[in-house]
Amino acid sequence: MADIWLNETLYPDWGQRFQVERELAHVKSPFQDIVVFESTSHGRVLVLDGVIQITERDEFIYQEMLAHVPLLTHPKAERVLIIGAGDGGVLRRVLQHKTVKKAVMVEIDGDVIELSKKYLPAIAGDAWNDDRAEVIVGDGIDYVAKANDGSFDVIIVDSTDPIGVGEVLFTDEFYKNCARILSDEGVIVNQCGVPFMQADELRETSLRRAKFFPHVTAYVAAVPTYVGGFMTLGMAKKGSKPEELTVENIQKRAQLAGINGQCRYWTAQVHWSAFQLPPYIAEHLPVSQG
Repeated sequence: MADIWLNETLYPDWGQRFQVERELAHVKSPFQDIVVFESTSHGRVLVLDGVIQITERDEFIYQEMLAHVPLLTHPKAERVLIIGAGDGGVLRRVLQHKTVKKAVMVEIDGDVIELSKKYLPAIAGDAWNDDRAEVIVGDGIDYVAKANDGSFDVIIVDSTDPIGVGEVLFTDEFYKNCARILSDEGVIVNQCGVPFMQADELRETSLRRAKFFPHVTAYVAAVPTYVGGFMTLGMAKKGSKPEELTVENIQKRAQLAGINGQCRYWTAQVHWSAFQLPPYIAEHLPVSQG
């Protein structure tokens, strides 16, 4: 086997590399450069514009925390909007909740969906065929702008970093519309990068959301592929504070949703503790909204 390596291009002066067993696909879509390859260490890997998005080996950590935490932070999440997440992993975790009646996924790049179905089928499982799922190839910004007031309980934004195709998902106008279409206890979550290297992303996104939501916070997940320590997932919420949930409350909601025993990373205890932020991360959040 040839000694071939893929070097991630996220940071100009620090990074990681993967040994490539074989390249499965390389497509230049209208939006981005897409590569899927088989690695020797992490299974199959999805790369967008030179940045690692997901690997088969550790995707469960990111997907479980991105989906289960907001759905269980809401007292009764029945209607969920997913923006991005073309690999289908978030959709799969959302649909594990038997309490969910409708999950709409809007992904701008249809090539990501098709390549994921072909080369990464285990990540989404049977989610594509679930009757509760509506998968739209289109612009998430446009969808949110046109959606009815209060039409969703949870919005999950699984985008690239705020550069290129993902940049428009981090604007004031976008968060204003998200607040409008969320119900009274509505929750929005999006990845805010690795604060050890991308602190500005967490700080600026949190400040924007604080203009439209009474509660703005973040929680963490340790995903090995996202180098630099904890990945932060930024949360904004209407109604009650996310931090007021106890482990017992979370366990009861998880039991009702039917996800207990289905996870490899998420537990009620991990959920609660993920909001207990170290100072170097917490200092980038707005002062408590009271």
